[in-house]
Amino acid sequence: MTIREFKMPDVGEGLTEAEILKWYVQPGDTVTDGQVVCEVETAKAAVELPIPFDGVVHALLFEEGTTVDVGQVIISVQTGEAGAEAPVQTAAAPVAEAAAAAPAAEEPVAEARQPVLVGYGVSTASTKRRPRKATAAPAAQNGTAAPAVPAAPAAPVLPAVPAQPIGERPLAKPPVRKLAKDLGIDLASVVPTGDGGVVTREDVHAAAAAAIAPQVGPAAAAPVAAQAQAQTPAPVAEAAPAAETSARETRIPVKGVRKVTAQAMVGSAFTAPHVTEFITLDVTRTMKLVQELKDDPDLAGLRINPLLLIAKAVLVAIRRNPDVNASWDEAAQEIVLKHYVNLGIAAATPRGLIVPNIKDAHAKTLGELSESLSSLVATARDGKTSPADMQNGTITITNVGVFGVDTGTPILNPGESAILAVGAIKLQPWVHKGKVKPRQVTTLALSFDHRLIDGELGSKFLADIAAVLEHPRRLITWS
Repeated sequence: MTIREFKMPDVGEGLTEAEILKWYVQPGDTVTDGQVVCEVETAKAAVELPIPFDGVVHALLFEEGTTVDVGQVIISVQTGEAGAEAPVQTAAAPVAEAAAAAPAAEEPVAEARQPVLVGYGVSTASTKRRPRKATAAPAAQNGTAAPAVPAAPAAPVLPAVPAQPIGERPLAKPPVRKLAKDLGIDLASVVPTGDGGVVTREDVHAAAAAAIAPQVGPAAAAPVAAQAQAQTPAPVAEAAPAAETSARETRIPVKGVRKVTAQAMVGSAFTAPHVTEFITLDVTRTMKLVQELKDDPDLAGLRINPLLLIAKAVLVAIRRNPDVNASWDEAAQEIVLKHYVNLGIAAATPRGLIVPNIKDAHAKTLGELSESLSSLVATARDGKTSPADMQNGTITITNVGVFGVDTGTPILNPGESAILAVGAIKLQPWVHKGKVKPRQVTTLALSFDHRLIDGELGSKFLADIAAVLEHPRRLITWS
């Protein structure tokens, strides 16, 4: 009997971490090859992880809500394979044995990628782990690897001794490091009270209370610190905090989709020189066509809406202006022209903004495009969009009109050349055939990468989209 370890795989190309949302198994449960054992949220989507071997769950090494780096062991399974490697030392072993095995932590991860059923496995360039001191080895509870935190002092009195030796990285468990980061506490300034000089959650809370004390006055410092200690969760589960709330502010950790969205938008805004152009147009004929298509028995069961025809208009305009469908290769100093269109649709989900794309949208009929749009939106709202669905997009549509907004200046999805924002469609006075009449009017905003698209090309592209929506018969004549 051996203990096999399953590491957090790279479930999306280039991702470095994922948060464990839910465990579907517990220690002692029997698992089979391909069985889903947990659900994780990456920076792009929620993904279910199947385990690639049979056995009995030995330990779960992280609690739900914990963010885990790619390559870290998240679950160990007892298997009956013969001739396998020696049994793996786990947190369930006595502290003394763990101390003896500590030097093994310096060994690099095996060169070959571990076989996984989702994602890209663990990179061969995994970094080495820093050995832990013998007294800092955690002891397992109830068959899991959740670390037990030493009891805090009776009162959070801060000693006058130095917090950490200068130049040495403070010893702390990952959840404690995350707590310190969320509270804005420098671990190097925290006085450790745990065995072997390990910083505990209580130490971080005490440091946070001490930081607040000068603001509330010396008389209130002790009660604040005591309250911080009293409110510390039981040290059995080291789950990551959801938010830190005070009387006037709430601090929410930036992670998951929100984190990658922020990084992508900052990277895009300061990498690609954005230009945004606007056009206001009469879409009355398009709205009439939408209604006619809804009544068409050949399209029964399909979701027909203005976004469908806008997407089709964008595809027609790309065909007339193919140079807009490109990307900038900074490393090679090349412009890459795409002979396919992976049309991105920005979707607001409970986890944040994501941009899945319809692969080869240029080759789809109106009915096929409708089915793809419906599937894409439903999957996004359920939080089941896979990382592959959000990769290799070429041009994106964002429909801000659903929120009653007239227009905006959208930021490019990284790696793409353009993004079209569609405003609300409203009944407005409009000059039609020489007379002012109520017409369905909207505003389009096109942001594009000025390295790839000159003003003339961008203007022609946007004008063609508007022309199709003003006279939707061009969906046929220009196709």
